[in-house]
Amino acid sequence: MATFAVTYAYSDATAGERDEHRPRHVEFLKSQFDDGRLLTSGPFGSGESPGALLILKGDSKADVEALMDLDPFFSNNLIEERTIRQWNIFFGAERVDA
Repeated sequence: MATFAVTYAYSDATAGERDEHRPRHVEFLKSQFDDGRLLTSGPFGSGESPGALLILKGDSKADVEALMDLDPFFSNNLIEERTIRQWNIFFGAERVDA
């Protein structure tokens, strides 16, 4: 499996709706973590534009995209912009030898 970096950008206008859907969003992410697909994730720090970074394992970009389409934040149109990029790790526990 390859490693993918997924970024979310949020609009300030959806903060209340994100709060409403956050429990289901967290439950979804926890299930992916427990299954070994989600390696790490979290929101960007205060003072940054609202968003998050998620690192996932997947067979392909399409595989990760289909999985992340199930995130309640995505299915409820609470993500202003989402990027999914394969990430080739050179240093760290998840390094893949080329």
